[in-house]
Amino acid sequence: MNPTRRDLLKTGAALIVSFRMQGQTPAPPAMDLDSFIAIHPDSSVTVYTSHVDPGTGIRMVYAQIVAEETGIPVEKITVVDGDTGIVPNHGGTGGSSGVPRGGADIRQAAATAHRAMLDLGPGKFAGKRFEIKVDPKAPQKKPSEYTVVGKPILRTDVPRKATGRFPYVHDHKIPGMLHARVIRPTVIGAKLESVDEASIKAIPDAKVVKLGDFLAVVAKDEWAAVRASRELKVTWSEGKQMSPSASLAAEMAKTKPEREQQAVNKGDAPGALAAAKTLKATYYWPFQSHASLGPSCSIADVSESGVGVWSSTQDVFGVRGLVARTLNVPPTKVRVVYMDGSGSYGSNGAYDAAADAALISKAVGAPVRVQWSRQDELVWDPKGPAHMLEVTGALDANGNILAWDSSALGPAGPQWTGSALSPVAAGLLTAAPQGQGVPVIQNLDPPYAIPNLRVTGKQLKDTPIRLSNLRAPGKIATVFAVESFMDELAASVATDPIAFRKKGLTDPRALAVIDKAAEMIGWKPRPSPGPKQTGPKLTGRGMAYMRYKHAENYVAMAMEVEVERATGKIRVTRITCAHDCGLIMNPDGLRNQVEGNILQTLSRTLHEEVTTDGKRVTSVDWVSYPLLRFPDAPKVEVALINQLDQPAHGAGEAACAPVAAAVANAVFDATGVRLRDIPFTAAKVKNSLRA
Repeated sequence: MNPTRRDLLKTGAALIVSFRMQGQTPAPPAMDLDSFIAIHPDSSVTVYTSHVDPGTGIRMVYAQIVAEETGIPVEKITVVDGDTGIVPNHGGTGGSSGVPRGGADIRQAAATAHRAMLDLGPGKFAGKRFEIKVDPKAPQKKPSEYTVVGKPILRTDVPRKATGRFPYVHDHKIPGMLHARVIRPTVIGAKLESVDEASIKAIPDAKVVKLGDFLAVVAKDEWAAVRASRELKVTWSEGKQMSPSASLAAEMAKTKPEREQQAVNKGDAPGALAAAKTLKATYYWPFQSHASLGPSCSIADVSESGVGVWSSTQDVFGVRGLVARTLNVPPTKVRVVYMDGSGSYGSNGAYDAAADAALISKAVGAPVRVQWSRQDELVWDPKGPAHMLEVTGALDANGNILAWDSSALGPAGPQWTGSALSPVAAGLLTAAPQGQGVPVIQNLDPPYAIPNLRVTGKQLKDTPIRLSNLRAPGKIATVFAVESFMDELAASVATDPIAFRKKGLTDPRALAVIDKAAEMIGWKPRPSPGPKQTGPKLTGRGMAYMRYKHAENYVAMAMEVEVERATGKIRVTRITCAHDCGLIMNPDGLRNQVEGNILQTLSRTLHEEVTTDGKRVTSVDWVSYPLLRFPDAPKVEVALINQLDQPAHGAGEAACAPVAAAVANAVFDATGVRLRDIPFTAAKVKNSLRA
């Protein structure tokens, strides 16, 4: 299941192509080369990469890339991802970097391998090993000549996942493995005061592991570990006070920022706004959980010979570093093997579960499996940060945007979870410092022509909730504010929202996605909002557009919604999306990503918020932290625009960003009510309709 590179080479690897990324430490033992590709005597290929496939289908994309450059059929290519013992460290999975970074590295390695095979002559490479570096000038195939890349080749993992035969990290077993549960305080910041170990004496083989404020129970049987975690009598100190979620937005609005940064300053926005009639709005995005459907899980085996960790992390070398620091061993003594989880969307509890398992395994001298509970996951996973966004704008006499001033207020970050809960509680590591920057403010400057523009970020001092990257971090909030406010400006002059946007755009790719999404939904220009309606259900349509980070994907989205007048419930009935991420690697996989992005963000828009009561997180299950359910899933239509002459961009995040604004704008079209506070729960909408 987890062969070493030596074992693989013994099977007859013929060619190893390796290189070192500038500015990164190469994987041992080679200083100049580490292997990306092995070509075997039967012409089959093994590809090695640290960019893992957390359900995105990137393994198939990498196989297609290598097949394209080498001429070897894709079915003869195997991708080994995320095993620190045998793969090169060329980055973790995140920031939609799997294709533009990981894929680019693999393509150049494959192109070098192909040239080496040609230089040797047909058949001469079989059984040979070449110690060569990747040549950055090795010729690659032109996209116009592609026969494999760009094809909708189906993923090989899906049939096994759909039939329950795929091995997830939760299913992994090691001989002699024990089961553990970590016991955490009920309130944030509490310290461990006492433990009554006798309270679990009746549970067979159950033992307590205590290291400072870190507390766990371990047993041979998983149910015994669960019982022990529930029955162990523990006393904790008082925790930290925190703002209740119900008042968090109001408190953020009146809090003096710790630090302010001006990111964009063009023309004289303050002066232009002072001399004009202005429109102003404030938007709020709450703390949210990663909410992976299966809670985090990890297995660790700590012994004198080394440390093995099995994890669903998106960053295997990051987890290797965390475990090495926690156990005070060299990173070379730690091997982290990636196994699929149930989704992560950034950094969920995978880091924490790996640290949990490593600590307990060392303490008990045996392999340990740690499985979080649903409550563990929703309470203790690091959260996507909250943002408060203020926008002020003014139009000139012709209805064009004259000036725009926007600002994001929130915690600096998001911060990565390099210091996880358990090592900090055990006193082995210190908590990660709060960031010294400002909130994410990418895409807070609109993509439209504006002569006077200012964008600032304001940092809150700290937050008691740990933060991490959650799909489209920051940009999901900034695009919500920008594209909602664009609709507010259009409505202020009774102009069709699409026509209003197109006045400020000249980029043909931007105009193309907007026109395509509008065409797909049958958009008929009219002033916004639509005509006043009567009846129990109000219907409307809205749209939003953005270019992700102003440098990557172009995405336009249109929606149709129904709003129940009596209850305030929003039901999105249809979504059309035009998506341009440059050169398309695999349209089937890309469509999966875009659809998943849209539906997950629709859930975040309508339902999801981390709630707190001043001391603890109170959203602990699927009732208090609800998700979008199948009966409410809308029809989603996606048009993919392929650009053969453009770079390929990753699609793991971009389609998230326009969703919330499109929903808000459609609700305004239906009801005349502006929604600026995520999530758009039925209760909020009902109150707004009554106002």
